[in-house]
Amino acid sequence: MPAPAIAIEVRGLTFRYPGADEDTLRGVDLRIEAGDFVAVVGGNGSGKTTLCKTFNGLVPHFWSGDLAGSVRVLGQDTAEVGVAELSHSVGYVFQDFGNQLVRPTVRDDVSFAPVNFGLADWEERTTTALETLDITSLADRFTWQLSGGQQHLTAIAGAIALTPSVLVVDEPVAEVDPHRAQEIYEHLSALNRELGITIVVVEHHAEFVARYARSVVLMADGLPRWHLPVAEALARTEDLEAANIPVPQVTAVARAFEPHGPVPSTVPAAIGWLRDRRLAGPAATGLGQGPVGGAATDSAGADGLVADDPSTSAPVATAVHRGPVIARVERVTRAYRTLAGPRSVVIDGLDLDLHEGERVALVGSNGAGKSTLLKLLSGLDVPDAGSVSVDGTDTRTVSAAELADTVCYLCQRPEEMFLKDSVRADVAMHPAGRRVPGTASLVTEVLDRVDLTSLADRDGRLLSGGQQRRATLAVGLAMRPRLLLLDEPTSSLDLRSRDDVIDMLAALAEHIRCTVIATHDMHLVAEWADRVIVLDQGRVIADTDPRTLFSRQDLLRQARLVPPQVVQLGAALGLEPVPLSVPELVARLSLRSTTPDTAARTDGRLS
Repeated sequence: MPAPAIAIEVRGLTFRYPGADEDTLRGVDLRIEAGDFVAVVGGNGSGKTTLCKTFNGLVPHFWSGDLAGSVRVLGQDTAEVGVAELSHSVGYVFQDFGNQLVRPTVRDDVSFAPVNFGLADWEERTTTALETLDITSLADRFTWQLSGGQQHLTAIAGAIALTPSVLVVDEPVAEVDPHRAQEIYEHLSALNRELGITIVVVEHHAEFVARYARSVVLMADGLPRWHLPVAEALARTEDLEAANIPVPQVTAVARAFEPHGPVPSTVPAAIGWLRDRRLAGPAATGLGQGPVGGAATDSAGADGLVADDPSTSAPVATAVHRGPVIARVERVTRAYRTLAGPRSVVIDGLDLDLHEGERVALVGSNGAGKSTLLKLLSGLDVPDAGSVSVDGTDTRTVSAAELADTVCYLCQRPEEMFLKDSVRADVAMHPAGRRVPGTASLVTEVLDRVDLTSLADRDGRLLSGGQQRRATLAVGLAMRPRLLLLDEPTSSLDLRSRDDVIDMLAALAEHIRCTVIATHDMHLVAEWADRVIVLDQGRVIADTDPRTLFSRQDLLRQARLVPPQVVQLGAALGLEPVPLSVPELVARLSLRSTTPDTAARTDGRLS
């Protein structure tokens, strides 16, 4: 049998960025076979993105530094072939994908490469790429008017339009709504399966790795620790956890019962695994791997909270006791001018109160109005109609700078938050400018909390994507606002950094009276939020709690949300209310295992 063709071969690769004290890559040796679907995983700063930038010549042609060793892609030495020539065969979607958009409209941007390479079928390629990612409706929109997720889809479509032999996508689902995230991976899988394109993704989401990748490369300290088939890779839970990569939630559940041996990594596999061990009733279903997953219920949540009838047009609401109002949005409408002329309504007659002591998750599909709402609350934008007030102050009457002592907004693009030549200076800028007593000790404390002390004197714009996220959080936390607004704060973060975000928010609750996070991270919603506001087409369609939301399949479908694996598994097992975390599901299954007659119940439900 002939040896498999090699798409990418890396030998003895070492690379150090200018001004860095240590090598980012340290003697990398790696072979990727043609037609493979490879997930590159590792903690923030492990060298994943830098390694992938060598595959299309961005390193060393655009990112210079001290380089040794070689990288050959489809037989070409990337040090000897220019990026433009390599782009015919190697597609690349950046982690900071917004910088990849170079034309005014979506259609223009997707067609940019085929047109510039003089491909006769450029129109057909453009149309196919738009249809593949279901963004044809955005074709005539200005790229700067798109949401972050829509911009990401546009960047991916531009890479797909060339149908390259190798496609590298750094964080494919960053800032993309959960339903569309699955669609992106389905499209990548189809390109790999039907066209034979070698796919390389940098990914933090173990669920996607488990379902779509064929092999996994674990990066740690600038080196691949191993390159293994996906099943074997995900079974190495200790290695993954040491690198701050969370194993799939269903794998963690299984490991709680059997620390060693084969374990499942997908929901259907977990159902069978649990049934074999009499931890799941015979009526357990295979729900959970589809676009939405989970069983629809109309039951109350864990605290007896009942959602409204889904057949009505009124927003789904959950009645809870709330503290004093810290921000109020009244009958607010916000629209933007489109290329064709008519105004596109992003926020439509919205009413909302935010209360002290709340942890609010703002969720919804790409373009639902989440980021616009945060900008309105911060004073960076003002409504066309209606009013926004924060701490009793109408945002029309003061500047965003004046509001900054009360409200802090951390934007979707972390690189936009860096104005100084070091992370330390950026973090100190607000408290120092306000002459806050103890600024130096405050900055030191915050930098230590986000694990950036060793990088404090580096320019924030030169950090990895995950490190930039942590640095922007440090900027916001040093401001000590009463209302903290975060736009996709866990995007690109590894497990440790994500957990640190949650811990930081809890530790600073005495200073931050209300936190609102716009997010597509359903794990964050399940484990952190106590209130969830669901937006769709600029309107609130649900104001509820996580458990009630994840029990409502009609809402999940309308808002294009996909529950975490643990919720999907719990729903498939018929558990009511649905579990929100791995420890909760393990505890409930452990109760079943100690009650033999329960396992024999045909309805698959706990008593």
